[in-house]
Amino acid sequence: MKLLLVIILLFLSFGCPGATYPVMENSDLVGWMQTTSAKSEETLLDIARLHDIGQEEIVQANPGVDRWLPGEGTRVVIPSWHVLPAAARTGLVLNLPEMRLYAFTDKGKTVHTYPVSVGRMDWKTPLGESRIVRKQKDPAWYPPESVRQEAAEDGREMPEVVPPGPDNPLGQYALRLNLPGYLIHGTNKPYGVGMRVTHGCIRLLPEDIEELFGKVKTGTRVQLVNQPVKLGWDDGTLYMEVHPPLEEDQDARDNLLRYALELVYAELEKRPAVLLGRELHRVVRDQSGIPVAISKTSQRPAQSIRSPVFD
Repeated sequence: MKLLLVIILLFLSFGCPGATYPVMENSDLVGWMQTTSAKSEETLLDIARLHDIGQEEIVQANPGVDRWLPGEGTRVVIPSWHVLPAAARTGLVLNLPEMRLYAFTDKGKTVHTYPVSVGRMDWKTPLGESRIVRKQKDPAWYPPESVRQEAAEDGREMPEVVPPGPDNPLGQYALRLNLPGYLIHGTNKPYGVGMRVTHGCIRLLPEDIEELFGKVKTGTRVQLVNQPVKLGWDDGTLYMEVHPPLEEDQDARDNLLRYALELVYAELEKRPAVLLGRELHRVVRDQSGIPVAISKTSQRPAQSIRSPVFD
């Protein structure tokens, strides 16, 4: 019966904004691996949007594939399999290095996940815990003085207010946080989603923010975390997923293997396993954003409808 429920939920997620997955009791992973063949006129960004994947996500998962002209028939990996972040499975969880938002519903038994854009190095998205304090449809944008000053230095004139409409960078929906000046919102430039391009706000695809807007309530908890390395168990096997650390996180960038090993050893103190050292080093090296099994197992995941290790 559980397997049938998983199949139904995965089937319903195709062609919809975001992706919806059941959170299984014996697994810290959600989703499944996919591949597709590029059409002659498609870019990687076209394929990413079709599958609700961010721009950097799809580039990292497809090293060597041309971003603008993959070519007819080129095999493209769709990184739609995720280790859940190490955070309470409630409300919204945003992992900045991953540039992906997780929205938990049904008391943590279901997760909806979306690619996002976050603040660039000089306009960082803050870490920590927040809450949604206001929901706005068709919001006006009041550029802060710092943004207007930056535009002026670039020779551009920025108005004091941008009304709702196609020129509004907030898109049609906005969720205001209790962090002054920070919002989760849509965009009028969807192909920038999945990159560090904002002034600190969290930007979603238009179809994704519309769906999320309908799901969350005022008061929803928001956790903003920095986890370039994620670990999770699936039926006794330990998986690791690695994303490039944030540019300003210099220690993680310089010592990523040490950082990953510290997390692994802490995990093994709680649950012993036989490590696959070669796989561990490979996933840290590649930083592909794809979960990889880094421990031995005596059985395959009984409920898995995905490729457990993608080589």
